[in-house]
Amino acid sequence: MGVNEIIEKMKAGNERYLGAKTNDGDISPEIRRDTKENGQHPYAIVVTCSDSRVIPEDIFMAGIGELFVIRVAGNVIDNHQLGSIEYAAEHLHSPLVLILGHTNCGAVGAALEGGAPSFIKTITDQIMDAIGSEKDPYKASCLNVEAGVKMVRASLKEDLTEGFTVKGAIYDIESGKVEWLTI
Repeated sequence: MGVNEIIEKMKAGNERYLGAKTNDGDISPEIRRDTKENGQHPYAIVVTCSDSRVIPEDIFMAGIGELFVIRVAGNVIDNHQLGSIEYAAEHLHSPLVLILGHTNCGAVGAALEGGAPSFIKTITDQIMDAIGSEKDPYKASCLNVEAGVKMVRASLKEDLTEGFTVKGAIYDIESGKVEWLTI
């Protein structure tokens, strides 16, 4: 499946999600057995926030083995996330990485308020660098996603870049709609 087909599959899944009460992704005993015996072959890598309202498998109506999900507050990228992306690209042959931000992000909100103490500071400092002087929460979330996309693109090993695409999107936690960004 090509990247454009994958993006269309994810968009279609999000459209089904908007009115759904349950996920129609395959979570059957058969798929669990198949992925145990034959391994996982996710069609996309999704880097998103740890926020409990942001569940990529549901947002895109995906089942077991379809998405390789990396979650971290504020969907920030560091060496751990880059290593996970590289693993999924090299070993699982996932051709798409999606940096998925969201509305009403607590980490972006904390960055807009000037940061946070302790270990949270490493997250808010990175977001503050990404958003600069932006004060609008939605625009700040978009800028944070854009920074993640650019970091992944700049950090990938050259031999991984052919046939591999990095995209960004924002999930609206109220409507459920995913807006794919042009970056």
